[in-house]
Amino acid sequence: MKKYGVNELRRMYLEFFESKGHLAMKSFSLVPHNDNSLLLINAGMAPLKPYFTGQEIPPRRRVTTCQKCVRTGDIENVGKTARHLTFFEMLGNFSFGDYFKHEAIAWSWEFLTKVIGMEPDRLYPSIYGEDDEAYAIWTKEIGVPGDRITRFYRDENGECDNFWEHGAGPCGPCSEIYYDRGEKYGCGKPDCKVGCDCDRFMEVWNNVFTQFNGDGHGGYEELENKNIDTGMGLERLAVVVQDVDSVFDVDTMKAIRDKICEMAGTTYQKDEAQDVSIRLITDHIRSSTFMVSDGIMPSNEGRGYVLRRLIRRAVRHGRMLGINKQFMAELAKTVINESKDGYPELEEKKEFILNVLSQEENKFDKTIDQGLNILNQMQDELAKSGKKELAGEDAFKLYDTYGFPVDLTTEILEEKGYTVDEKGFEAAMEEQKQKARSARKTTNYMGAEETVYQQLDPALTTEFIGYDRLEADAKVTALTTDSDVVAALTDGQKGTIIVDKTPFYATMGGQQADIGTIVCADSEFKVKDTVKLLGGKVAHIGEVVKGMFKDGDTVTLKVDAVNRAATCKNHSATHLLQEALRKVLGSHVEQAGSYNDANRLRFDFTHFSAMTPEEIEKVEAIVNEQVAANLPVVTEVMSLDEAKKTGAMALFGEKYGEKVRVVKMGDFSTELCGGTHVANTGVIGYFKIVSESGVAAGTRRIEALTGDGLMKYYAEIEKQLNEVAKAAKAEPSKLVNKINAMHDEIKELSSENEKLKAKLANDAVGDVDSQIKEVKGIKVLAMAVPDVDMNGLRNLGDQMKEKIGSGVVVLASAVDGKVTLLAMATDDAVKKGAHAGNLIKGIAALVGGGGGGRPNMAQAGGKNPDGIPAAIEKVYEVVESQL
Repeated sequence: MKKYGVNELRRMYLEFFESKGHLAMKSFSLVPHNDNSLLLINAGMAPLKPYFTGQEIPPRRRVTTCQKCVRTGDIENVGKTARHLTFFEMLGNFSFGDYFKHEAIAWSWEFLTKVIGMEPDRLYPSIYGEDDEAYAIWTKEIGVPGDRITRFYRDENGECDNFWEHGAGPCGPCSEIYYDRGEKYGCGKPDCKVGCDCDRFMEVWNNVFTQFNGDGHGGYEELENKNIDTGMGLERLAVVVQDVDSVFDVDTMKAIRDKICEMAGTTYQKDEAQDVSIRLITDHIRSSTFMVSDGIMPSNEGRGYVLRRLIRRAVRHGRMLGINKQFMAELAKTVINESKDGYPELEEKKEFILNVLSQEENKFDKTIDQGLNILNQMQDELAKSGKKELAGEDAFKLYDTYGFPVDLTTEILEEKGYTVDEKGFEAAMEEQKQKARSARKTTNYMGAEETVYQQLDPALTTEFIGYDRLEADAKVTALTTDSDVVAALTDGQKGTIIVDKTPFYATMGGQQADIGTIVCADSEFKVKDTVKLLGGKVAHIGEVVKGMFKDGDTVTLKVDAVNRAATCKNHSATHLLQEALRKVLGSHVEQAGSYNDANRLRFDFTHFSAMTPEEIEKVEAIVNEQVAANLPVVTEVMSLDEAKKTGAMALFGEKYGEKVRVVKMGDFSTELCGGTHVANTGVIGYFKIVSESGVAAGTRRIEALTGDGLMKYYAEIEKQLNEVAKAAKAEPSKLVNKINAMHDEIKELSSENEKLKAKLANDAVGDVDSQIKEVKGIKVLAMAVPDVDMNGLRNLGDQMKEKIGSGVVVLASAVDGKVTLLAMATDDAVKKGAHAGNLIKGIAALVGGGGGGRPNMAQAGGKNPDGIPAAIEKVYEVVESQL
């Protein structure tokens, strides 16, 4: 068998199934599309679920893919074994109601033996124990001897690895193919066979025959349209073909592994502890690079939390290897170079990927130092308390807040004779996982809430014809209420109308939906929202204002022209804004989200610091220059490859078809976009940024206005300005001078007020000398003064302390039912034992409060003015106890 590289194997597989009539589709993004049941795509079939369930019609009945996947369920084992990975590629061939077991089994055998060149006598199929049909195909059609076929049956819990099911829904038996790698990879046991835990018999292919619909309770019905779902790990296949020990030894991963060793100045398989770190970094840098390329940003929740954890684990293990400088971005270059053959977007997003990894690694460098400082403080607390175990909550705080790995915490503490409450840590970790899981809604098989739209015929579609018209006649193809598909909607009913073609734009790509009306004879339906449904259907959601609408009616759809025009202005301005940002901030700027309606535009973009006022002003000026230039806005439809050659910008994770729309605004901006736009930039009128803020780590947000929205904004500001001017009794043009004068007047009055308060407080004190008592040779002045706030008490206290020269001063006052206490002690009194903080603690309870402070000054508050006399009397007792 020839030793093919990973990139060769990927290409050979896809080309083989193309020769069998399959459509080779590019890998979908790692970010699930319309599937809330997953944080990340974790299997080759996951993005294709709508085709399996019939919710969408596939582009072809036969499809083949190589899908990038991320699984982190057993992340703790990555590196510790040579098997576990978080990132992997899944080869798949799929049939949606087309071919079934005969073809699937025959083609899997043909690819492995004829294309790859595996020896037939080293291949061992397995089947579900009760699947006699598959057994007959293997023995009679393929010619595999029966004694080389393993049957797997359900265990005592009713489960079986060779029967795929996921709760209720489509399910079916599996047939795997194992390759005998020889005794050198075996366990040495005489009964070693398929199913053994050793590495001798390695699974290289898994055919899933989706032929039943399960009720989730052991009941099964035959599906009318049976499907094929093949899953085969590309890295695992490469292990067999290249005859290497593990996935970390295949060509593309070995290149990464070798680069790590070069950076660390070490050799693989010289030290087991180092090998763990080398394998972990090799895996995690692949996951991190691919996740960032799909627009996932490090954060503290959801998939962003997964990415942050992967990056920080890798960085920490890099430090353990002795790599004491930033290395993730440099290592990512090797990942990109090894994988760009199958994933050209890695090269296209290279600068962005490297920037994100560098920023996150830099942040962790800072937090790990903070974590060490916090851990040192925790050790001091343990020493003082005499405890030998760090609380699990504290260990988790280090992990979650400072990105501090618990194994590092444990290692450091063990050196000092301490342990970590691992159960407490795991409990805190489980709580965190539950929070992460809550990001995934409780859903059906498709990961979306059940809606009435799932009752619609999947074959129904709606053609959008609204790029150049706002009114059109169409045929009603379906009607629904909130809960049912209906034959008619009548006066006053809320519901949805679906037609065969529409000028209404449904919310997509940040552009918000059109509104308007649908009319038929004397009937009228007010469209309040327009939504894109699965399968290309468009839902016009609203209410029947008058009359009735029936399935099959011919209706006239009328888009609200004013709303559409205003939305187009904001959408087109967003394109100009993105290009202006790239010119001012750099080419790393990528769209991370947008919102465009008739009133405003919002644009989220990748950038790692707040914009300066000068940068905002410059961006605004560039956009307005292009608006004033009256650039023609031209749209062309072309292939995705042709579009990329024009330099058109694409969105992270966006699912594009074979043909795309390219929107050009002169020579200034070129983007892939399916939305609606102005005819020329001059229509926008004027562009104004009203805010710039951060929304997540590495993501900024700009909110801006154009056209009528901007005029409304200025009108509101003018209205507020006039109201303020009226309140200040000044003309708007003289308002600044008036406010400055008012500030000066307020400052002067405040100063006079403070002086008056001080005089009143002094007058209230009376004869100070007669109120001083001596306690063990220390002068103590304790007294109540009426209606003096804390600032007044501090000023008065300083005066009293200066007056007595040496000793302790305690003042109490009540204002609006709230008590304020102040204690001061001179330095010589402190040396003799006086402590203002402890003194305050000793008397504050008597006024229903608490407080404390330094030895020379302390303060407290309370809620019981009636307790002031008792508190003053208590002063002498407390002072005496201190001396």
